[in-house]
Amino acid sequence: MTDGPSLLDTVLGLAPAQIIHVAARLGLADHLAGGPKTGAELATATGSHGPSLHRLLRALVCLGVVTQADGDRFALAPRGMPLRSDAPDSIRSLVLLYCSERGWRSWGALEYGIRTGKVPAEHVTGMPAFEYFAAHPELGAEFNAAMAEFTRSIAPAVIGGYDFARFGTLVDVGGGNGTLLAAILSAVPSLRGVLFDLPHGVEHAAATLAKAGVAGRCEVVTGDFFDSVPPGADAYLLKSIVHDWDDERSAVILRNCRTAMADGGVVLVLERMLPDRLSPANTGAVLSDLNMLVFTGGRERTEAQYRALYAAAGLELAEVAGPFGDYFVIVGTRSSTE
Repeated sequence: MTDGPSLLDTVLGLAPAQIIHVAARLGLADHLAGGPKTGAELATATGSHGPSLHRLLRALVCLGVVTQADGDRFALAPRGMPLRSDAPDSIRSLVLLYCSERGWRSWGALEYGIRTGKVPAEHVTGMPAFEYFAAHPELGAEFNAAMAEFTRSIAPAVIGGYDFARFGTLVDVGGGNGTLLAAILSAVPSLRGVLFDLPHGVEHAAATLAKAGVAGRCEVVTGDFFDSVPPGADAYLLKSIVHDWDDERSAVILRNCRTAMADGGVVLVLERMLPDRLSPANTGAVLSDLNMLVFTGGRERTEAQYRALYAAAGLELAEVAGPFGDYFVIVGTRSSTE
């Protein structure tokens, strides 16, 4: 006997993924936020074919996303609340990103990546991931929203478990709209922040920082972390950045942080980490590793691999703190040999 779903049930997981994706794309959770509606009302609101939508709603009932009220009326179940775009724990943008046509086709090319060592998403779209998002601003905005949702989900554990109060200034490298940095600054009133990313990455940062009440303690700087990062800070935080890139390009980013940081400064890489010996408890990290293989050519790493990566960037791995949820803070200091 084995625990968990059968192998066939796992394979058939493609169906629930697309069912929930279509529900998110149609905004069904938002339409049901005010109370139960009939299938016909939802079809009108979403511009859908009524009988076909009714079949989707039946599947959503079985998945626990909605409940069936009297007659043909459906209501949003607690399990479906994160599909609301305004929910504090919303995952709607993540669902749209992962199950988009690009995402679906890229995972469909996994065999190509395994056989060739090349990036399936580049094979499918004809360009690297971040170039693709820059060329398709609406999808880039969807990606940024998804990353902000994911950051919100892990921020409390990281902030509650790691002491950021030891620093005077923290640079969030590739920090997007500032979701994580705003949360850290809110929790540590003595800290000043610098949010650093490409211009389109920080497009909505001012609103995020203002909403958190920390705009007065945070400078927004634009630039490319492959060229340089803002100098003179005590700590450089890179959340879900290093795993996007291969070792060579990751080392460039880390070395730029090493060059920029103040005396006694540190690099804080916030990532999942693979153990030397795997178990089912590591499923999230392993799936994330394959997700990087599919979309960017990056990877999740073991502690030994991080130690080697840091050495290539002129850093020493000084501490691994955590886990905080599924994430570790991998602390690097300037190498004593350089």
